[in-house]
Amino acid sequence: MVPALALFRRVWWLVPIAALAAGWWWTDRRLADVRLTLANERQVRAQDLADANAAKLKAERDAADRVAAAAISYADRLANRQPLILESTNTVREYAQTDAGRVRCRAADRVQAIDLLDARLAEAAAAPGRRDRPVPADAAAPPSGR
Repeated sequence: MVPALALFRRVWWLVPIAALAAGWWWTDRRLADVRLTLANERQVRAQDLADANAAKLKAERDAADRVAAAAISYADRLANRQPLILESTNTVREYAQTDAGRVRCRAADRVQAIDLLDARLAEAAAAPGRRDRPVPADAAAPPSGR
């Protein structure tokens, strides 16, 4: 037993070194596992962030599409409600030839009759002593004029 103690006295300093080496090796293995786990978690978080950003962009595009569709629909409804204003003689002639135009546009003789009525009214108002006569009626003319 004495030789074993003598041997231990010579190599006792190797025991703490061996223990430190084993502890370092075990810690390094554990840290490698932790690093791998953290890397995987970072990758998962990055993928989740990319998915969230893609979903956000898709929602924004969908919202923009809905707003654009609503604006177009509103503009169409508003355009359908506005009156049709005809300014060009050719446009009036072409419109009067359509089915809708025949209903809305008066014939040329009716327009001339309204002009003649306006002239008679102006003449009657200007002539002295003719105020006691009744004004001729134009039943087809709208109450607000042409």
